[in-house]
Amino acid sequence: MIKTIIIDDEVKARETILNMLAAYCPDVEVIATAGSVSEGEEILSLHHPDLVLLDIKMADGTGFDLLKRLDKINFFVIFVTAFEEFAIRAFKFSALDYILKPLDPDELSNAVIKAKEKIEKESMSVKLDALFQNLGALSKDTKKIVLKTTANVHIVSLKDIIRCESEKNYTHFFTSEGEEITVSKTLKEFNELLIDYSFYRVHQSHLINLAHMKRYEKQDGGFIVMDDNSRVPVSFRKKEDLMKLFKSL
Repeated sequence: MIKTIIIDDEVKARETILNMLAAYCPDVEVIATAGSVSEGEEILSLHHPDLVLLDIKMADGTGFDLLKRLDKINFFVIFVTAFEEFAIRAFKFSALDYILKPLDPDELSNAVIKAKEKIEKESMSVKLDALFQNLGALSKDTKKIVLKTTANVHIVSLKDIIRCESEKNYTHFFTSEGEEITVSKTLKEFNELLIDYSFYRVHQSHLINLAHMKRYEKQDGGFIVMDDNSRVPVSFRKKEDLMKLFKSL
């Protein structure tokens, strides 16, 4: 059983989550609930949950405030939120799950299933460190992303990523330090995350960091040479957009 704590300052929200878990998540055992940041801190000091369903905005603070007060985070967190897109994007950068209010039973069930798979495998402390850095960062240059491979969890600054290349359902990240990091997610998912941070998809299989471009070569159908001297092809339908982009830089 997944020992679970619910922390939400709305009574109806706690009741809704309890009822949905009982109906759709038979592996979950709710061992405690809390209605505030202070109460949540007290309960977490008494219990040792596997999973915490955590509201973000509460009367006496935020879920982030609560997590920062803890010396050690050895449980998985699913944020329950009505936050805007910028916050949701921060969660995705840090590889944390979230579900939106009003709650959907399927989304809750899927989030719990994913949490169950990760509870014994991942270090939540590492991911939360990246999350707080993302939320508090004032410059795009300080943004970081968590990349999980089969062997490690890498925390990489966006400015150090030169390019990304897809291979079926995998994405290869190439960094300025000469690393190649392979993640079992599609390039489409990372394009949606990185598009606002000077990344541009020049080809179905290639996403580049514009800050690491060296030159554009017109021969052989068109290539972009990156800082690591890799040559990235440009698709025919992207050439016109790319030329407009060059003019705007």
